[in-house]
Amino acid sequence: MSADEADFVARWKPKAQAGLRTALDLLFPPQAIDGGPRPMAGGFSADAWGRIRFLDGPVCDGCGVPFEFDPGDRCAACLAKPRAFDAARAACLYDETSRDPILKLKHADRLDLAPMLARWISRAARDLIEDADAIAPVPLHRFRLLHRRYNQAAEIARPLAAMTGTPYLPDALVRRRDTATQAGKSGSGRKRNVAAAFEVPASRRKQVDGLRILLIDDVLTTGATAEGCARALKAAGAARVDLAVVARVQAAAGLTI
Repeated sequence: MSADEADFVARWKPKAQAGLRTALDLLFPPQAIDGGPRPMAGGFSADAWGRIRFLDGPVCDGCGVPFEFDPGDRCAACLAKPRAFDAARAACLYDETSRDPILKLKHADRLDLAPMLARWISRAARDLIEDADAIAPVPLHRFRLLHRRYNQAAEIARPLAAMTGTPYLPDALVRRRDTATQAGKSGSGRKRNVAAAFEVPASRRKQVDGLRILLIDDVLTTGATAEGCARALKAAGAARVDLAVVARVQAAAGLTI
């Protein structure tokens, strides 16, 4: 392809893609994820958008929990017992509204929702993204991946890396044990469940050595899974490991993840 042809494609490809999206919206009008009134574009209805508790205010730098006021960088829990990861951000609180697209992506093959959730993270974790050398998803065990057919964390991490121009490391981490589900377990039970479950393969250690890694997952509960991943990455030489998730739990009672 000549330079003129490449320039023509670069100028007209976005317009062609926009035109195609408009045509598809006319043929297949977007539906609200929450079942509410039809939105102008794919996503939530206006009412549902108003119910999502996006974390725009001050949050703990260590775990991402929201503060009612800004008392400092870290919450009391993180000051008392620092996490294995260095910092964390969540786009919103995990509640009755925000969990719907997360669970649809995770269990209902709604891969079309992943770019939207990646955009949420790109806004909430922009400071961590700016400092990151690479983005890596929390891995699934190969048996779980075979059953589910995709890793929801990777489906979010991939478009996030593309839209921010950050290198993507899809296989920097592996889950070497097929751990039981974390749902319903206490904080200590979750830690025991994922103890030594993650590792960086020997063939990937050079990929992470000395880098600042941004770890991506869908939901943060106790942080046990993310801490297991962070320990494995740091053991392989990562200089820093931060965490970014779509949502974090503030009060887990009554919510299924």
